[in-house]
Amino acid sequence: MLRTVLALFLLFAVPGRADDLQHWVHRMESRSVRASVGIWDLETGKLVEGHQMDLPLIPASTTKVISSYAMLKTWKPEYQLTTEVWGDLQGSTVVGDLIFKGGGDPFLVSERIWLLAHRLRERGVLHVTGKIRLDQSAFDDQRLGNGWENTSSDTTPPILPLSVNFNKENRRIVQDPGRLAVDTLTRILTEAGISIQGGAAGGVPKQLVTFQSPPLRDLVAEADKYSNNFMIEMLVKAFGGGSWPRGIGRIQTFYSSLLGLGPDKINITDGSGLSKANRLSARTLATVLRSAYNDFEVGPEMVASLKIIGGEPFEQKIRDANLAHRIRCKTGHVNGVTSVCGYIWSPPGDGRAVGGEVKVFAIILNGPCEREDAWELVSRWAN
Repeated sequence: MLRTVLALFLLFAVPGRADDLQHWVHRMESRSVRASVGIWDLETGKLVEGHQMDLPLIPASTTKVISSYAMLKTWKPEYQLTTEVWGDLQGSTVVGDLIFKGGGDPFLVSERIWLLAHRLRERGVLHVTGKIRLDQSAFDDQRLGNGWENTSSDTTPPILPLSVNFNKENRRIVQDPGRLAVDTLTRILTEAGISIQGGAAGGVPKQLVTFQSPPLRDLVAEADKYSNNFMIEMLVKAFGGGSWPRGIGRIQTFYSSLLGLGPDKINITDGSGLSKANRLSARTLATVLRSAYNDFEVGPEMVASLKIIGGEPFEQKIRDANLAHRIRCKTGHVNGVTSVCGYIWSPPGDGRAVGGEVKVFAIILNGPCEREDAWELVSRWAN
């Protein structure tokens, strides 16, 4: 009898057996953790194994996968957002205010404002009799996303079409992002040799300079790799012509048309995953990732936007040496939620040859879960 029990234990303990997933599921359920998980063959779409793959749960930042692919495919990777500068230039002097009209550039940081200042110098601007003024008319008045009431909304700054340095100062969210923008622009323009006199407004402004954001491929990569909520929400709102609901609606329409995933499958209220009103399933995330991977037009940019475990220039929390350079993923974390989705590569032979197998996976956990719960499953799938 003892030998029989031991044999059964060893049978079920062998890594990679289907029973291992059920053991993992039972452990999650014993802690009241709900799970939607699955892994599929990338080429055929065939399910390898999974549990409640169609169960919609709170996805946290894996929502960014949904937003990123829709915008890359619709706008194209080279798309840029435009900041306009207006004023009444007479000779080398702007008579009245110098007006900066925001267009939703989420990466208008000090280093790039310095380039903008020199563009103005090249245009002939040396003096401004008025002050720096902002035109925020490209977006509506909603500054925080829908569904942020019951989550950590204080981790994401207000969303305005002219936003400088992510609306943060010394890594802290500022209470008055307009003041931050005016102060930063005034300082950098002054340092570049453009005097701001601060007098009365006057003159009829004309467009002086347009300043383009980095291409969308770079913006999406920055937003996804660093899970930058501010950047993705700026893009989503611009995607909607200045409106969050229109931006989200445009994303949902995209998936309904392309993949037959209706609003019941792409059930989101924001683009970053900060909202706990969002609902996605493992199958939905994997379907989007599989479509993106096989999309010649934007697939390389989408895949490149994901984190590389063990291969990024910034610290990764996952230190399993066997996963290094084999996983590209998007992770997600808010209180009571852990998620991760992406691709697993299994190298052929000794690992030095080209080719190999790629699988697509998604894990969404809701409840008293830990990061390690998800990565235990990823590690088993990779091994």
